[in-house]
Amino acid sequence: MASTTPVQAKDGIANPAPLGLCAFGLTTILLNLHNSGFFELNSMILAMGIFYGGIAQVIAGIIEARKNNTFGLTAFTSYGFFWLSLAGLIVLPKFGWIEETSNNGMIAYLALWGLFTFGLFFGTLRLNRALQFVFASLTILFALLAISHATGNAALMHFTGFEGIICGLSAVYTGMANVLNEVYGRVVLPVGTVN
Repeated sequence: MASTTPVQAKDGIANPAPLGLCAFGLTTILLNLHNSGFFELNSMILAMGIFYGGIAQVIAGIIEARKNNTFGLTAFTSYGFFWLSLAGLIVLPKFGWIEETSNNGMIAYLALWGLFTFGLFFGTLRLNRALQFVFASLTILFALLAISHATGNAALMHFTGFEGIICGLSAVYTGMANVLNEVYGRVVLPVGTVN
């Protein structure tokens, strides 16, 4: 029978990256299932955006700070607050607290997140191929979302949703690779180390 004893972290703090990657990935998949036309924008997506995509990623980012990982801190806390802000953009107007964001406002919002993600992509060039794919596909996702809003092209939005599902799946894969490789003490799921 396999031991259920958790793997001891070398610095006494568990690796928060799998939590952050899975929180980002699963929430991204669900939102993009909506963008692909599988179901409406609903409370399930908003709840995931607030609690798992949002809060869980912020927690992962804070733990990354404790581990002295500036990249992890910046990425996880930023995308955690991205999900919280996106939920706010959707929910706050429903309460009548503020006007709904204009289409031009959404284009600017998505384009800026795309530029931010593109900048972080360059940090992944020193990390591993799996993270490179996550950040490259996320950069493309933000660009396609901004273009979809700018053109009003529903077919492009549906296509963008499928690209977003791929992006989300790649983040979940990377998170699971971190967990399984650590638990088994060997490469179970390769991430493509950079030399």
